[in-house]
Amino acid sequence: MAVAPRGETTVTPPAAASAAAFRTDDPTTDPAAASAAAADTQAPAPTGLPGNGDDDPDERTAADPAAQGRPHSARPSPATTLPATSSARPLSSPTGAEFTRPGGMFSSLRVRNYRYYFAGQVVSNTGTWMQRIAQDWLVLSLTGSPLAVGITTAMQFLPMLLLGLFGGVLADRMPKRRLLIYTQGAMGLLAAGLAVLTVGGVVTPYYVYFFALLLGLVTVVDNPTRQAFVSEMVGPKDLANAVSLNAANFQTARLVGPAVAGLLIAAVGSGWAFAVNTLSFAAVIGGLLAMRESELRPTEPIAREKGQLREGLRYVRERPELLWPMVLAGFIGTFGFNFPTLLSGFAYDTFEVGAGQYGLLNTAMAIGSLTGALLAARRGVPRLRRLVGAALAFGALEVVAAFAPDYWTFALLLMLIGVFGLSFNTSVNSSLQLATDPEMRGRVMGLLVLVFTGGTPIGAPIVGWVTASYGPRLGLLACGLVSAAAAGVVGLVLARSADLRVRFDLHPGRGGRVVAVVPRTGATSKSELAPAC
Repeated sequence: MAVAPRGETTVTPPAAASAAAFRTDDPTTDPAAASAAAADTQAPAPTGLPGNGDDDPDERTAADPAAQGRPHSARPSPATTLPATSSARPLSSPTGAEFTRPGGMFSSLRVRNYRYYFAGQVVSNTGTWMQRIAQDWLVLSLTGSPLAVGITTAMQFLPMLLLGLFGGVLADRMPKRRLLIYTQGAMGLLAAGLAVLTVGGVVTPYYVYFFALLLGLVTVVDNPTRQAFVSEMVGPKDLANAVSLNAANFQTARLVGPAVAGLLIAAVGSGWAFAVNTLSFAAVIGGLLAMRESELRPTEPIAREKGQLREGLRYVRERPELLWPMVLAGFIGTFGFNFPTLLSGFAYDTFEVGAGQYGLLNTAMAIGSLTGALLAARRGVPRLRRLVGAALAFGALEVVAAFAPDYWTFALLLMLIGVFGLSFNTSVNSSLQLATDPEMRGRVMGLLVLVFTGGTPIGAPIVGWVTASYGPRLGLLACGLVSAAAAGVVGLVLARSADLRVRFDLHPGRGGRVVAVVPRTGATSKSELAPAC
């Protein structure tokens, strides 16, 4: 199972500032690598897809001409960066990523290994959505109770809430590509088992609950591993683009999968939808096996030791560029993304429309999310201001949508909510990965998955109770207010920590901005957090 991905503020495309944008914890800097990096910064960014399938994912000739033909392990570390030339010491980036122009909407697809992975995910995500629809319909047809559908969903999410952090530890302890082959294979076997029981006519609701629980247990390991594996395929330069394309991939499957599942269920039954999903995992596993291992950037697995989970929590707590985005993701995931409960209430109680129009509301949000993913893919490495801005716009739009006067206005607002919600999702994912040391990435992403999706069993009942007691408008209003308030508070905390403030100028002049983030005192901020903001 995949996590559904989530504004934008202006990011200055820095030519002059890029030379001073990064530092490394190593006080020594290779002058040759520095000059090569400077030349790469000023080179025009590539766009679109290449004409052949063998482009070097490391772009050796751009970053280090002498590296042509040299094995990956012998190349300079990507953390080797230019010395700072201003009094502001920018945030240390363990990955060596730079806040530069994007390389095109599909730039990460230049990387051969990522192309194989992306193609496999297109098939697998479609199968996953087919199974979700077929599973809910099967339980509903067996019991006639929406509560049983809710129990199935809870069984699938509960392991993430209880064990999500342990999945991140396992992701750091094992080679990620190998671990993904295991987890994807296990998911395929679970889909096959459910298919056999259903086609054979012996399935019961308790079997479905059990398989949902097992799927949730596998997802605990699979999800953070998949998130962290992206950087091993594409490297820091294309990481944000790859995260956005993964989100676009998921949202496209969200549009196609349910439609295919509906046709298949109507024609031959739910069991065959599970069977098709079983076959879809072969595409992912085949893509993983076909990768060129020499072109990956594998992180050395950590040795098994006590206290590694606590070490991951302490690592996040001590770094504000990780802690506060994680806090914001927790609030947004727990309260902002409760649309299954809210949309059904708006469709049946507020606007009094049928199942077809209810489906259109979900489609409108999926279209908005897909648009947001493609727009995010065009941007460079996300700054924290964009992350906070997307969350603030997401919450504000939910507040506005709560007062929508008619069905079509509400559907249009849902598309905009999808755009900014997806922008937040991709921004928080890529910014956390880029700010995390490679050996800690699995645990950090495990914590992100925990706070973002593990809060669903907590937030959904609360939102459901508010919606049932006071109506869906008040329920959506409460979700929007919590999301916007959390974004505002986190934004203020980050701005204070980075010694920054928001400046409003109604007459900015040519090339100026009406709204800009500027140092609170002096020409530059001395905070190490400022460049990431």
